[in-house]
Amino acid sequence: MPPISDKNTPVRFADPLPDAADVVVIGAGVAGTATAYFLAQRGQKVVLCEKGRVAGEQSSRNWGWIRQQARDLAELPIMIEANRIWQGLAAETGEADLTFTQGGCLYLATTKAEMARYEAWLDRAKDYQLDTKLLSPADLRALYPGLPGTYTGGMYTASDGRGEPFAAVPALARAAQRLGVAVIEDCAVRTLDVTGGRVSGVVTEKGRVSCNAVVLAAGAWTTHFASNVGIDVPQLAVRCTVARTEAAPHLFANQPDVPNIRDVGFCLRRRADGGYTLATGTHADHYLSRKSFRYASKFIKAMGASWRDIRLHAGAPAGYPGAWGMPSRWSGDEASPFEKTRVLNPKPTAAEVRRLEDRMAKRYPALAGVKLAEAWAGMIDVTPDVVPTLGEDPMLPGMFICTGLSGHGFGIGPAIGRVMADMVVGRDPGHDVTRFRAERFRDGSPILPGPYL
Repeated sequence: MPPISDKNTPVRFADPLPDAADVVVIGAGVAGTATAYFLAQRGQKVVLCEKGRVAGEQSSRNWGWIRQQARDLAELPIMIEANRIWQGLAAETGEADLTFTQGGCLYLATTKAEMARYEAWLDRAKDYQLDTKLLSPADLRALYPGLPGTYTGGMYTASDGRGEPFAAVPALARAAQRLGVAVIEDCAVRTLDVTGGRVSGVVTEKGRVSCNAVVLAAGAWTTHFASNVGIDVPQLAVRCTVARTEAAPHLFANQPDVPNIRDVGFCLRRRADGGYTLATGTHADHYLSRKSFRYASKFIKAMGASWRDIRLHAGAPAGYPGAWGMPSRWSGDEASPFEKTRVLNPKPTAAEVRRLEDRMAKRYPALAGVKLAEAWAGMIDVTPDVVPTLGEDPMLPGMFICTGLSGHGFGIGPAIGRVMADMVVGRDPGHDVTRFRAERFRDGSPILPGPYL
């Protein structure tokens, strides 16, 4: 199976569209699919609508890390739960593609300031009793012989791991189907039906579905769908480039596995196919749009922390979220922008691919001569504080927002789905989700971006 989908990928999910359901989930990425799965476990009749392909966009294009380390502290309890869910998903569902590999996560530091940030995060996270530990230069030399470069230390969490995004999310969709979820690709939801000030249904390109609640989990498209129904969801999108290698050697002879590694300008994880997924982690492209200017003041702090990594472009190509020619309003009777871009398949940044090829051999001599098998890009949905927006929007009862996973959604996705499912059915989500509430960007609350590690 290829790591990514495009518009030519065959349809795999084509259940009939029912006339009515309890909940319609818009978007079959990891968060939407997990939400549908857990809603079905709670006895809800669920329709999962996907404009293109299950996990066709960012949910199959990410690094595949399942990481507790360096999380925002409000996210951390949810991520700890996600780690537990991942460990049992394959057995629970019978889907081998949901395998969790516990290989650990290693962050390397090249400066004392960087190491101080790791120390500060670990001090704040100590109440969660993770197995995270700080590593000295001597520890690194002993644990990872042959690791090139001069490091001031590192941070390592043994219980972290990895999965295969392009395989895992469709596997979770199959498990949801077996619980009764109708999963439908090539089925864009155009807009909502609202009766008496609350959600009463959705209008899809295939027809109307009556429902009591909607979960909007459309990734980079979420803010545009919400705007069309009069709801403000501050969010922008950035394009990031990723690549994979052909089968490649094990890096450390004295270690049973290769951890997820984050170094300055070079990140990798071991893949089930024997290669590595690579990214620089230090470059993102943002295409200016109307929303860029509308939300500029809300993103000042996040931009201040990451300005070196962002490249601004005058306008997005046609078909991208927020492209200048994209309409801002449409009705349920006309084709929406979501139908016009079934699967957004951005081109990778050529300079990033060259950097990966160059740095691979320099950082890890064992990889000298290994070729890149493929490079791709994905559009990441980012909120002003770089943590998700989760919960019912008070402006429109029955509309639940699940977006802004900000590039680290694959790992936390299963627990996000569990939390969303419980919020939809009126249960206690089991975590303090105040930081993620939908109205935080319009109620005067200070915008506090998560840790930039």
